[in-house]
Amino acid sequence: MKSFACGDVVPGCDAQFMSTTEDEILAEVRTHAATAHGLNELSADVEQAVRSSITVR
Repeated sequence: MKSFACGDVVPGCDAQFMSTTEDEILAEVRTHAATAHGLNELSADVEQAVRSSITVR
């Protein structure tokens, strides 16, 4: 299982995501970024930051 904590990229955000693949996490993060942070698109830098912060549990 893979996991991502939004607070690792956006300090103060406590959202957490778990899935079997990075792509599934990124899909959830895109929705979260739009609704919680007003980002309608993830820039390449933000996507890389998310990918780099995904851990295996």
